[in-house]
Amino acid sequence: MAELRASLMGALMGRWLRFTAPLAVASALACGAAAAQELKIGYVNSERILRDSAPARAATQKLEQEFAKRDRDLQDMGARLKAAAERFEKDSPVLSESDRARRQRELAEMDREFQRRQREFREDLNQRRNEELQALLERAQRIVRQLAEQEKYDLIVQDAVYFSPRVDITDKVLRALNNGK
Repeated sequence: MAELRASLMGALMGRWLRFTAPLAVASALACGAAAAQELKIGYVNSERILRDSAPARAATQKLEQEFAKRDRDLQDMGARLKAAAERFEKDSPVLSESDRARRQRELAEMDREFQRRQREFREDLNQRRNEELQALLERAQRIVRQLAEQEKYDLIVQDAVYFSPRVDITDKVLRALNNGK
């Protein structure tokens, strides 16, 4: 019984050392490296980049102008559909059965067309918004890389759970973006 216990303890100890020894060595190396040289870490708030930068505002304005006519057309179509539905409700009691069925079909067709156009509008707007945002994010990434190289950052993080204001370099990135670099 004692031999079995010793054998099991030996096996467990061997497994534990196999898994924890590399972790201990890596931790010791990391601590030694950190003590030898201070790490320079930065943080970039991508939400602020997308909200506060001049290129983001310009992209938003560009999209609004690009889609304004289609939006107005959809609003007009929705108003016509609503007016037609109200007219149908008002006239329905005095219409013949065939006229009522015909107008219901026309209203249903108008509604389907309206919903189809709304869906296409949303899809097109989302696609264009994603294209504009992607271009802005790529530009911001280039600026972050340039900053990292110029100022010798070891690590720059985006979208952290917590960050100290002293490592926040978002304002530097915003200035570079706004200056058109």
